[in-house]
This record gives sequence, structure tokens and C-alpha cells, in this order.
Amino acid sequence: MLDYAALEAVFAVIEEGSFERAAARLNVSPSAISHRVKSIEERVGTPLVVRGTPCVPTEAGQRMRRHVERVHLLEESFGSDYPGLRSTKAPPRRAKARVVVNADSLSTWCMTAFSNFSQRTGCLLDLAIEDQDFALHWLTRGESDAAVTATAEPAVGCNVCPLGSLRYHATASPEFVEKHFPEGITKTAFAAAPSLTFNRKDSLQRRWSETTFGRPVEHPTHWVPSSTAFVEGALLGMGWGMNPEHLVVDHLRSGRLVELIPGQAIDCPLYWQINRISEDLLFELTASVRHAAKKLLRT
Repeated sequence: MLDYAALEAVFAVIEEGSFERAAARLNVSPSAISHRVKSIEERVGTPLVVRGTPCVPTEAGQRMRRHVERVHLLEESFGSDYPGLRSTKAPPRRAKARVVVNADSLSTWCMTAFSNFSQRTGCLLDLAIEDQDFALHWLTRGESDAAVTATAEPAVGCNVCPLGSLRYHATASPEFVEKHFPEGITKTAFAAAPSLTFNRKDSLQRRWSETTFGRPVEHPTHWVPSSTAFVEGALLGMGWGMNPEHLVVDHLRSGRLVELIPGQAIDCPLYWQINRISEDLLFELTASVRHAAKKLLRT
């Protein structure tokens, strides 16, 4: 039998970042929290928490955190089916699911699904931002319940369903195009014109240049890790960038932004991957995500 009082203490320290706040959360003394954490660390034979400001989990501590999160989800599901089993003395505890999603999806279509799910179920969401090409790693490491990925091949222990495609347009301000591409989108001009890139994992600009010129063309870039600031940078003439259709469609219609090559867009297929352990517990989340995707993504 697992010592769930000790597991909850480890979980609270990781969530709150300190032993003092964990003690306040569980309504016990800091010394009691310290004793519980130390006792379970001795039993498993390895540290679970790196003491500091804030406290952070070790790899073993992260596994325990994920276990407790899934126990909370299971208890919430069971308690919803049999409300008479809910304790009248213990303070209410909200279940939490961890979902990994790319920044552009979060800025365009995902929040509708997440909001609908959380309002219906009361479940909290712990959202992590990751490029869709790398989100799969979170699932294979057991660090999330579900993820929006660019990979159709399911991660180990996961099920996958297609969501649709997020379309990206290579856009810039008319003034930027006039200044940097006076003779059109030539390879020479492209290699000199600054672009906007979200982070080192963002390959969309490279993919667009490969489609345009037959091979990737190196070019200067600004690093702008924000979907909305990305659009703003294009509007202000800072550079050109691959912007999701939902964020630039009105600017394209008004002429504040133009496509570098009209009609040459990139469609990025997206998939919903969910851990089988959590799938039944989060079936409403999957339903919400699929519904929003059907309405807002391209098929």
C-alpha cells in the first residue's frame, strides 16, 4: 500500500515550490511536510525534491507528481459517478490534467476547447508550450496526459486522432516588401531580408524557402517567442514571418499585411495524442478538442 499522505506532501511541495506553502496548502506544519517527504525519499532510496527557491522535482519526483495527478483525475471521475463517497470533512481538491500545445494553436483555436472542458468538469489544466514537432517527447517521457503534435505515429502508450491543419502564410507589411523585394522574391533578396522566427525549433520559415527556391536559403532572423508579437513585428516592418491564418486574415484583407508570394501557404497537420491511462478520465477533453478543431482547422 502506498503512503498517500507522503505522496501528497511531495506533490504539494513540487506544486507550491516550497515546504512552507505546501504545509499551508495541506493544513499541517512545515516540519510534518519535511518528515513526510524525507520518509518517502528514504523508502524509495533517492531524492524526490531538490531543495531551493523554488523547490523542483528530481526525475523520480516528477514520476510521483504524475502519479498523484492521475490519482486525482481518477478520484474526480469516481466521485462524479458516486458523489456520496466524497468526504465532507476534507477540503475540496481540483483534479488537474497536463496538456502540451504549440503556441500558435493556443493563440488561435485551442482555448475554446480548454475553456469549454474546464467549465463543464471543473478540472484544472496545466498547459505547457512546445513546438508541435517536439511535443511527442513530453508524452514518451510520461510528462503530460495529452498533446497537440505534428506526428501521426502514436507515442508509446498513447492513442492518436487527426485534428486538421493549421495554415501558415508568409506575410510582411507592404512597406517591408517594397524595401526588401523591389524586384520580387529573388533568392538574393531573400537571403538579405530579415525574418521573424519563434525559437530554435521553429522550421516553418526554412520550409517555406525550400518550397520557394527548391532548397533552404539561409537568411537573417529576429527571435520573437510570442505568436501575437510575431504578427505585430510583421505589421511594424520588423521582418517577414510565417503567421497562422487565423491571426492575419483580417490584416491581409485590409492590406496591412501582404503575402510574399500570394497563395503559397504551408499547411501544418495537427494530431491529438492522449495517454491511454488518462484517456477514459479525459474523454470530455478529447471531445472538446476535436469539436473545436473541426470548426476552426482546415480539413
